[in-house]
Amino acid sequence: MTTGALIFAFNNEKTDYLAMAEWSAGRIRRHLDIPVAVVTDSTDHQRTQGFDRIICATPSTGGTRWFEDYASTVTWHNAGRVDAYNLTPWDRTLVLDADYVVCSSDLKTLLTSNTDFMCHRLAWDTKNGQPLDGLNTFGRFHMPMWWATVMCFRKSNTAQYIFDSMQMVRDNWQHYRDLYHIDRATYRNDFALSIPLSIVTGK
Repeated sequence: MTTGALIFAFNNEKTDYLAMAEWSAGRIRRHLDIPVAVVTDSTDHQRTQGFDRIICATPSTGGTRWFEDYASTVTWHNAGRVDAYNLTPWDRTLVLDADYVVCSSDLKTLLTSNTDFMCHRLAWDTKNGQPLDGLNTFGRFHMPMWWATVMCFRKSNTAQYIFDSMQMVRDNWQHYRDLYHIDRATYRNDFALSIPLSIVTGK
């Protein structure tokens, strides 16, 4: 069974996500000892040498997002994550945000699990070790939030059902915003993951 990491890296007007992903790839190899594939629209060979596989794709825009660091609104190319199942070259895939910093071998535990799909349920405040209030549910009905920052899956019916459902949510985003009373207009991967997990697991 092949195992590797997958990172989506589409630059926008302000942020060089490809550079972040390349830096992250070095840390993934160092701590997890697995190859790294990048999904990008970059055709600059010099900028993609730091990856084991390059997967060319068209960026899928989920709207715009305000960044305080830039004091401006930028295009948010975040809607392609739902294609991870179809794009990955690996049998078992660890999907990470481009700016996720791997600092230990802890994620190796996921790579040896027999579970078809895994992700984080809670976000914690590193200052006090407590769950982040207001960030672990979403919408008017306080649906449980699952985080798409780190996902690990193996090729299986269960994982395919989840990703197919994520595509359904992405392609009908306004409908699901209305259904779950999500105030934020910008498409968000965490919501697009949380809704399918509820559908697939029945919880």
